[in-house]
Amino acid sequence: MTTKLTTIGFDADDTLWQNEQFFRITQQRFADLLADFTDKDHLADRLLVAERRNLGHYGFGIKGFVLSMIETAIEVTQDRVPASVIRELIAAGQDMLQHPIELLDHAQETIQAVADDYKILLITKGDLLDQERKLAQSGLGDLFDGVEIVSHKTGPAYVEIFARHGQGVENAMMVGNSMKSDVVPVVQQGGWGVFVPHELTWALEHEEPPAGAPRYRRLNNLGELPDLLNKLER
Repeated sequence: MTTKLTTIGFDADDTLWQNEQFFRITQQRFADLLADFTDKDHLADRLLVAERRNLGHYGFGIKGFVLSMIETAIEVTQDRVPASVIRELIAAGQDMLQHPIELLDHAQETIQAVADDYKILLITKGDLLDQERKLAQSGLGDLFDGVEIVSHKTGPAYVEIFARHGQGVENAMMVGNSMKSDVVPVVQQGGWGVFVPHELTWALEHEEPPAGAPRYRRLNNLGELPDLLNKLER
């Protein structure tokens, strides 16, 4: 490495613990509730359009997802959606907000393995209260030197975070399952971006990898990170 790596940021949802699978389960519940009004594929397309449109209003997370489901239900039923369905969707969102944390394989041991040699940050987006709840329940909170819950993961946001918590983005690495949010913005700013794929990825997080970028890496799982760091330090 031409610049010494001092700080590592970790994404939370679907990098350290399960998240997207609960959205998929709730979306299936949504489809079942509206099966008499429209087919599943059409409903999924309409919901995705609503989610994309509403990101600027509600941001990322469960609350915005529930509001987008309600809005979509109203649209596809032409204002005839029963109040019982709205009640079910609200209950589904509340269930998601109370679901126990399920750590992904290698999450805890990997963070413990690198925490002594690097400054470790949790950098995530979504509902503030929900992300704080998940971190508290994960048992990982004491391992991080800093926690950042942001509205959007952009290049300038990473530059500011790594300048405030470390020695700048050029001395930093971001590890996560979203090419769009965790990897590409950091690589574009001169930092390291490490992609750890998850079997489920929200459609709005898809982006092409930064092919040929010298500071881009892809791992099969989070447990491979310590070996990667050892190789980069040689």
